[in-house]
Amino acid sequence: MSLGTPALIWTPIDTGENARALAIAVVGSGLAACANVIGPIESHFVWQGAMQSSEEYGVLFKLDARTLDAAIAMVEDLHTYDVPVVIGWLADRAPPATLDFLANGLA
Repeated sequence: MSLGTPALIWTPIDTGENARALAIAVVGSGLAACANVIGPIESHFVWQGAMQSSEEYGVLFKLDARTLDAAIAMVEDLHTYDVPVVIGWLADRAPPATLDFLANGLA
């Protein structure tokens, strides 16, 4: 596969178990080359008009931009939250070895 544009997806999720399951599902589908489960993290946010805080886990997916839209849709579909925060973006730069890893890690 040719070298493409690197992309990332970030989402927080409720438990380490759900974070791992999400990471395994998306990477296993071939839409992302790698996922890092980060946490626990402390989150502070406004939900339904009230200040909230919770312990969450973050999942950072690394992928090629060619699968970004499909990967975002899968993360949103599999997420445990009713209104998940799923943010995907193109990365500005990466060395050739990273681009190769991302491109070859996709199905």
